[in-house]
Amino acid sequence: MSTNPVTPEQKENKVLLFSMGIVMVATIVLAIVGFFFLNKPDEIIEGQADATSLRISGKLPGRVVKLYVGEGDMVKAGDTLVHIHSSLAEAKMAQALGMETVARTQDRKVDAGTRKQIIAAAADLVNQAEAAVTIARKTYDRMENLFRDGVVSEQKRDEAKAAYDASVAALGAARSQHSLAVAGAQKEDKESALAMVDVAKGGVAEVESLLEDQYLLAPCDGQIDQVYPHESELVMMGAPIMSLLKLQDKWITFNVREDLLSQMPLGGEIEVMLPALDRKKVKAKIYYSRDLGSYAEWQATKASGQWDSKTFEIKARPLEDLPQLRPGMTAVYFKK
Repeated sequence: MSTNPVTPEQKENKVLLFSMGIVMVATIVLAIVGFFFLNKPDEIIEGQADATSLRISGKLPGRVVKLYVGEGDMVKAGDTLVHIHSSLAEAKMAQALGMETVARTQDRKVDAGTRKQIIAAAADLVNQAEAAVTIARKTYDRMENLFRDGVVSEQKRDEAKAAYDASVAALGAARSQHSLAVAGAQKEDKESALAMVDVAKGGVAEVESLLEDQYLLAPCDGQIDQVYPHESELVMMGAPIMSLLKLQDKWITFNVREDLLSQMPLGGEIEVMLPALDRKKVKAKIYYSRDLGSYAEWQATKASGQWDSKTFEIKARPLEDLPQLRPGMTAVYFKK
């Protein structure tokens, strides 16, 4: 029985099919080997270094005369940071000291009786105070109108209002002294004189407390992070002048899904890697854990087999001193 001879084309097709079979088998074998033996990439949780930031501000409104530090400077506790000058506060101090002097003088004289010259002097003080009130009132009214027209700043309007209020207070004190002189030195007069001395002392103490913030000092060691005003600019009461980083109080913050909290328990220690510090690995202790709320909730996409997971903010403090660690640097935790 004869057989058909195999043509060259058929031989070539058989060789090609055999080669393709070998390639497919090799591919399957390599895939199986890779699946069972190759290492899977590490899963990570990425965090960020942070530090306590203090806002340096004072209760004295005025003009920045000199900044003694700049952004990035290292300072020690007690270092002078800025000088703020307030002509209004200094004027109030002069006025308060004058009122204290008047009150003490009247207190010394009240026991000696009231002479006509004293009564006349008290009346003159009232007249002077009334004139000062009139001038201050006119100045304030002008400043109020200019402020409404947008010509002057709110600061100037407030300074005029403060001067007017001070003149009204001075007028009240002058009238009180005049009444005291006219009435004579009775027991009540003596008590009133002493009370006026206390009031005047309180006014001096109030202005002194403002002037204490002429020079703002560093509350702790740290680094100047940001400086907000420039020299010669006006600052309001309580406005931040600069921010100070308390570098000795540093931590690392992670945002972690709740199903991973078992790897980062409160009070536990973890190892983190710092890429910016030559991939240095350090131990850190977790001291803070807080739910970030529903806005950071991870919601399941399947009807069954999964559940919603909330995100927690985790804070860990390095267990060793890291002078080069700066806020904003990345920290990496490798999930187990």
